[in-house]
Amino acid sequence: MMVRPAAYSDLDTVLWLFSEAREIMRADGNIHQWEGPYPGEEQVRSDIELGVGRVVVHDGEVVAYFAIIPSPEPTYTYIDGTWLDDDLPYMVIHRIASSRTSKGVFREIIEYSFSLCGNIRIDTHRDNHIMQHVIAKAGFTYCGIIYLADGAERLAYQRLA
Repeated sequence: MMVRPAAYSDLDTVLWLFSEAREIMRADGNIHQWEGPYPGEEQVRSDIELGVGRVVVHDGEVVAYFAIIPSPEPTYTYIDGTWLDDDLPYMVIHRIASSRTSKGVFREIIEYSFSLCGNIRIDTHRDNHIMQHVIAKAGFTYCGIIYLADGAERLAYQRLA
């Protein structure tokens, strides 16, 4: 597997991956995350324009998408809890989606992210038990609850290299 910047030519595949992720979440009881058009084409185009969209490629095929965004993350300014540190720059992983058949994608995303920065933060919906499991398995520490711009809460995690 390898990670590369997302391109406009990846757009259809990425949108399909988001659809797959929604189906996986719904089947696992996570019915409220990624409702409506988010994330969608507009978000992916913005990620590509900002240079933060990434795809994971396996055997020449795009099998996952994520965004890796440099700090500061506005929704991380306030946390009902405590970050592991507040002094270092950090990067945030958002919008992870992968195909049902791909294995080892999260590990690849984490390794790539730590090659860019030794301080990674991530958040997920309370009902996203699959993501909570892989985040914990990857050695992240639960830090508390953050709130999105619309007031929705997310469980927030951090890992230092």
